[in-house]
Amino acid sequence: MKVEFAPRSVPLQRRLQTAAVAQWVFSFLGLAPCCITAFIALLFTRFWLLSALYAVWWLLDRDQPSRGGRRVQFLRNGAVWRYMRDYFPITLVKTTELDPRQNYLLGFHPHGVLATGAFLNFCTEASGFSTLFPGITPHLMMLSLWFRVPFLRDYLMSGGLVPSDKESASHVLQRPGGGNLLAIIVGGAQEALDARPGSCTLLLRNRKGFVRLAIQHGTPLVPAFSFGENDLFDQVWNPKGSWLRWIQHRLQRVMGISLPLFHARGVFQYSFGLVPYRRPICTVVGKPITVQKKQKPSEEEVDRVHEKYLNELSKLFEEHKAEYNVPADSHLEFI
Repeated sequence: MKVEFAPRSVPLQRRLQTAAVAQWVFSFLGLAPCCITAFIALLFTRFWLLSALYAVWWLLDRDQPSRGGRRVQFLRNGAVWRYMRDYFPITLVKTTELDPRQNYLLGFHPHGVLATGAFLNFCTEASGFSTLFPGITPHLMMLSLWFRVPFLRDYLMSGGLVPSDKESASHVLQRPGGGNLLAIIVGGAQEALDARPGSCTLLLRNRKGFVRLAIQHGTPLVPAFSFGENDLFDQVWNPKGSWLRWIQHRLQRVMGISLPLFHARGVFQYSFGLVPYRRPICTVVGKPITVQKKQKPSEEEVDRVHEKYLNELSKLFEEHKAEYNVPADSHLEFI
């Protein structure tokens, strides 16, 4: 394979953009084991007290992730996220106003390989969320496993991430006074196994827990589609029924996370690596779907709202796909 190297004349601005994205990919893939290693290693050095004191803090603070986390606005506003935004670039588009007197539950689609658009739009201010939706505080749900990692848990909370469990979701959605938005990547890690350029397949047909949650809290549902999310990486061919897909499903059941074998470009060359391609992402936030509050909704009520959500999401996709170079014959497929 011929390797295409990046030219030496690449402007500094573009180099900084690549560096910002590379550090984010490392954080996604390697920060957890680094944090665990550092925590354990410190115990066997003269700095053991740091890990010991953190362990005490960790114990006292163990419930904080499920109570809305602890966002740090300084980190959310960091310049590194603006460089990351401009690398692709990533944009956030609203189609209607959101009332800051209400709480909202937003369904984000698709997951993509690393949920890049979801992270940058809801965990940083790089795409201007607070300007577009004044008075609304975003929270993004993430696999609960990562909040058990020392040091990493605090970093995740600083961006507004919360664990993907019912307790955390309920805490955000029932906050008095409104002004909170809980974003859920409905397809989850399993959907990442189908993330490849041009894919319009969403793992959503039998995902109804988020709908039930919205009904129980009387929270409007907001569909959001991230155009370009699946175009950032290529993935090793893993059709359903293949040995690779079988192994990936088995690992997901054991570990709780999926392991897509993805690849794109490198830092100093364009032929291979784990740095995503420079392809635009545009996350379009749709109109809220009003739901009637009911503590114990019937299956029929959940199905009815779920079907309405699917229709609104499809409508959002069809209305905007031409703007983002999606072929006219492409339509959402729910599995």
